[in-house]
Amino acid sequence: MSEATKKVKVRFEGLPREMIALRVSREIPEGSYVNLGIGIPTLISNWIEGRDIVLQAELGMLKTGPLVEGDEADQDLINASCQAICSLQGSSFFDIVESFTMIRGGHIDIAVMGALQINARGDYAGWANPSRGLLVGNIGGSMDLCAGARKLFIAMEHTTKDGETKVVNELTYPETTKGKVSLIFTDLAVMEVTTKGLLLREVAPGLTAENIQSVTEPKLIISPQLKEIEF
Repeated sequence: MSEATKKVKVRFEGLPREMIALRVSREIPEGSYVNLGIGIPTLISNWIEGRDIVLQAELGMLKTGPLVEGDEADQDLINASCQAICSLQGSSFFDIVESFTMIRGGHIDIAVMGALQINARGDYAGWANPSRGLLVGNIGGSMDLCAGARKLFIAMEHTTKDGETKVVNELTYPETTKGKVSLIFTDLAVMEVTTKGLLLREVAPGLTAENIQSVTEPKLIISPQLKEIEF
């Protein structure tokens, strides 16, 4: 087993996925146009009601609303994870050509993506997992979003279900982008990608910087203002 895929010795109880999404939502400025990737990022739509944030779905919808279930669900209104969402006053619809023109034209302020691996340089892998025998993954629009969005955030669990590290020294999975990620939000911590390495800014309740370092391969820079994750 390679160094980059070794299992960590200790597992920590982290934040639920919904709380990771809530923390990310607090980092999105008013007036932003945002695209949410598959997985945890889609949950952010439930935490921005009443704020001046416009969500764009690459399938062809601008100003998407929160997730809906049951009788409210419309199979024609879905997000990147194929979850039912609602429309809002002022929502608009268009074909995928116009959608990707928005993305590739630099009109998206922030893209929030999930990740399989990420390193201290801001490179991340998120579209294929060779360890599961997936030689061809689902690239989707992730590479376009990484290239076109002004900022790129990652929202993910800190380790895999099997206990393998996801914040690694070097990617062993096919990369999605190089050096574009600015902030990483996990169930255990909030980290900023800097020119000197990963800056640990916040830790989950009950955890310490030493706890986070024990499940993180790159050497962390500890912020002098290190604090508990705030919601």
